[in-house]
Amino acid sequence: MIYRFGAFTIDEGKVELRRGETVVPVEPQVFALLALLIANRDRMVSKTEIIEKIWDGRFISDAALSSRVKSARQAIGDNGRDQRWIKTIHGKGFRFVGDSVVEGGNARAAVSDAQPPMSASAPAQRGRPSIAVLPFRLVGAAGPYAGVADALPHELISALSRLRWLFIIARGSSFRFRVADPDVRDIGAALGVRYVVSGVVEVVGERITVTVDLADARNGGVLWGDMFAGRVDDVHEIRSRIVASVIAALEAHIPQNEAREASITAPENLDAWAAYHLGLQHLYRFNKADNAVAASMFERALAREPDFARAHAALSSTHFQNAFLQYNDDLAAERTAARRAAEQAVALDPLDPFANFAMGRVSWIEQDPAAGINWLDRAVKLSPNYAQGVYAQAWADTVSGRSDGGADGIDLALALSPLDPFRYAMLGVRAFTRLIADDEAGAARWANEAARSPGAHVLIAAIAVALNDIAGDENLAAQWAENARGRFPGLTRADFFSAFPFADGDLRRRIDSALSKHGFS
Repeated sequence: MIYRFGAFTIDEGKVELRRGETVVPVEPQVFALLALLIANRDRMVSKTEIIEKIWDGRFISDAALSSRVKSARQAIGDNGRDQRWIKTIHGKGFRFVGDSVVEGGNARAAVSDAQPPMSASAPAQRGRPSIAVLPFRLVGAAGPYAGVADALPHELISALSRLRWLFIIARGSSFRFRVADPDVRDIGAALGVRYVVSGVVEVVGERITVTVDLADARNGGVLWGDMFAGRVDDVHEIRSRIVASVIAALEAHIPQNEAREASITAPENLDAWAAYHLGLQHLYRFNKADNAVAASMFERALAREPDFARAHAALSSTHFQNAFLQYNDDLAAERTAARRAAEQAVALDPLDPFANFAMGRVSWIEQDPAAGINWLDRAVKLSPNYAQGVYAQAWADTVSGRSDGGADGIDLALALSPLDPFRYAMLGVRAFTRLIADDEAGAARWANEAARSPGAHVLIAAIAVALNDIAGDENLAAQWAENARGRFPGLTRADFFSAFPFADGDLRRRIDSALSKHGFS
């Protein structure tokens, strides 16, 4: 993304701050801070989030943070008195203010103002997100493979119909738009959908290439795109890979886009789905303050639609996070609330993968992960490409000692959703699967990557303590121990095993010994 404000430009691709055509030299952390603030210019960024994103959650003093903010202001001609660009929210955080222009990426801001708004009565303006999958355009002499151009979108429609949070236009309607260069805005208006998937299939000799795009039908902006290539003989394997990738991309990009739309809507005008998606954005920041905001958004959604199964599942997730990370003192009450909300979600929509995922995770905080495995298995059966469900299933397999299926499962989860908000947790599971496979060095390597990933909480740092010690790197283990104590001074081994209830056995004993060695009581 490229952001322009005043005489300045922040170019994320080139990692440059420019004044006019002149590059302004700044330290990497100062640039990262500026980029973080302007990317989230619609809201305040808390001190906690800044530390998590810029310093990977390491303990830093207020003076160090203030020094970076001061340097950022100086680089763009601002100061603490005028606060023309960076505003201090005393005791809480900072916000980027003033006019700015966004370029690159999906270029939504550049095109939205040029398009007239859709009718307020159009389905695309209300309720859950809606999508149409168009027939793909065929290029080249496809011969016997010509049917792929229709078969792929047909498979996508069938797979997307299993996502309970998405309204899918039937093939009979969307396949009427068989044009060479579709205008997604016109198609969106005609079908009453917010999103359109289109693609191109090209066959040249023995090679087949498929390009797929996801666009916002309200302004024509492309939210995601990818290209898949291989030998025509492998067309069926390519089809499976495309379907899995598109499902995972939609699971990530549509909620993000819905949350962006909701963030510029007055709270009193949020419908249930908008409040839900805005809540998800806060839920996945993994800190106490944002988790509380997420809970309020899900409660707002339920006040408008009491039978909204996904909002109940999401509310269960906020209580899960409260108990898992011990945000509140009454952990028993949080566990009870998490179970109650998950049970309500499943009762309202037993076929929703997210509802089953929420139900399965409740057993983790109740110290009985094996009891949740059937729910997580069900979530994956309902939606085989549901990355978070696959991850949770792999994690439950790992901590409960159910075979060695966790390794394959976590590799699949990471492949399905490489930028998932739970990526740090997925990497943590991969670390444990390497330890189970007696690859101690690999286990430590993946634990370090997990602990350095965005959103990684203090318990992931504790994983890095244990696995580095087991791998023989006591110095790095000690560094992670200092990091963990700086973020949670009273962290104990009991806290760790309360969150990660490993079955009794050699794995648990080795982790316990390593944590004890580094001073965790």
